[in-house]
Amino acid sequence: MAARTDTRIDHYENFPVASLLLPKALRWPVAVIYRIARSADDIADEGDAPAVERLALLAEYRAELDRIAQDMPARAPMFQDLAEVVRQYRLPLQPLYELLSAFEQDARFVRMTDAAMLLDYCTRSANPVGHLMLHLYGAATPERLAQSDAICTGLQLVNFCQDVAVDWRKQRVYLPTDACARHGVTDAHFAEGRCDAQWRALMSEWVDRTRAMLQSGAPLALGMPPGTARRIGWELRLIVQGGLRILERIEAARYDVFRQRPTLRAADWCIMLARAAVMRVPPAG
Repeated sequence: MAARTDTRIDHYENFPVASLLLPKALRWPVAVIYRIARSADDIADEGDAPAVERLALLAEYRAELDRIAQDMPARAPMFQDLAEVVRQYRLPLQPLYELLSAFEQDARFVRMTDAAMLLDYCTRSANPVGHLMLHLYGAATPERLAQSDAICTGLQLVNFCQDVAVDWRKQRVYLPTDACARHGVTDAHFAEGRCDAQWRALMSEWVDRTRAMLQSGAPLALGMPPGTARRIGWELRLIVQGGLRILERIEAARYDVFRQRPTLRAADWCIMLARAAVMRVPPAG
């Protein structure tokens, strides 16, 4: 039972949890899901192992999910915990399979050719987290799931915008190649940290798209049902405002994400809290 006390959340960027607003009863199931997502993400991204080794390890995760799906005992302790969470909360396994497919894509990474390819990746790498959380809260209606998708994809795009330099060092570029070509951005911009008019035009396009996506999902934070889930609405307000604030900081730096990765500071949290307190559902139409 010691695993139930380990609710620490470290650095899985698209896992919107780890707040005092998270109800105590949900901290263990959230930690179980997080632990699996974090470890699979590390397999795909960390270290120098070749793709074949990473994929073999991720295949073991897929086999464990298959065992749970077939009502067979899981082998690894963390999947035994997951099986209990799935049973107790009647969680769908499809979001976990989708996450795993995104990690497998990371292990054999190829450049994103266009927006459709990038958004498809986000659909599997980020959106499943929101689906799992809504199911845990007992609030998984079609409308809320769609709003959650907008927030989660928006957060993923925020990460891609602020982590351009970090990703380049990992030999990854997430900004679509067709968008780069349209604005005259080449690999030299990434390699040299070249922040010129072409680069700013590219980043401005994606910052605007990301902001619109976050704003379209923001009503989820104001529309959670009464009870436990209502508390999560306040965390979602801060999540949305945090993503929007990062975008503002990117703009304030004139899109130069090469020399300083935009992050949230103490003053930003004050701004976010104030904005979260006055959030309203936008008028229809």
